[in-house]
Amino acid sequence: MKEAERMVQRQILQRGVTSPRVLEAMRRVPRHEFVPPSQRLFAYQDRPLPIGRGQTISQPYIVAYMTEMLDLRPGDKVLEVGSGCGYQTAVLLEMGAEVYSIEIVDSLREEAEERLRRLGYEKARFFPGDGARGLPREAPFDRILVAAAAAALPGELVRQLTPEGRMILPLGGPYDAQELALVTRDSRGEPVMRSLIPVRFVPLVEPRP
Repeated sequence: MKEAERMVQRQILQRGVTSPRVLEAMRRVPRHEFVPPSQRLFAYQDRPLPIGRGQTISQPYIVAYMTEMLDLRPGDKVLEVGSGCGYQTAVLLEMGAEVYSIEIVDSLREEAEERLRRLGYEKARFFPGDGARGLPREAPFDRILVAAAAAALPGELVRQLTPEGRMILPLGGPYDAQELALVTRDSRGEPVMRSLIPVRFVPLVEPRP
């Protein structure tokens, strides 16, 4: 796939993502399959694209960077908050993760599940619900990836991390400066947060009353 290889070489590797496993996952997932037909011409460009319902697919570099910062090990149990179109889900599956993906927009979740099955990614588990609350019945998780911006660190998600777990998420309001944060836990179980890079994500969707 020439476009995917070009994407990896020019947009990801040259910007500092060097994990061989992440780079190979980004090569293998057919990004054009995860965007609407009207956007396929732009699928491998380094920018977010609209996928409908006010949501976007993140730019390739951000997907690769977030995945690398998770420091995934094969078999890790991963909670993905915000399935979206399923692209990040597919990258996590290519990395050998056991993925539990939560999406509040029913139509997006159903389409993502069907798309992944059609492409041969059959191991992801999809759940409806409020991403900020996570999936307590399936916890704990080795890794948590949040694909929408939270105004503040969701304490419930921190509590669902294993003691040695890692969570990556964008923090900030929809009209404020946002930053990508890496969260771990100290010896007392308290969150330790490290700011990484400035980002721009759509906000977490609030559940309807």
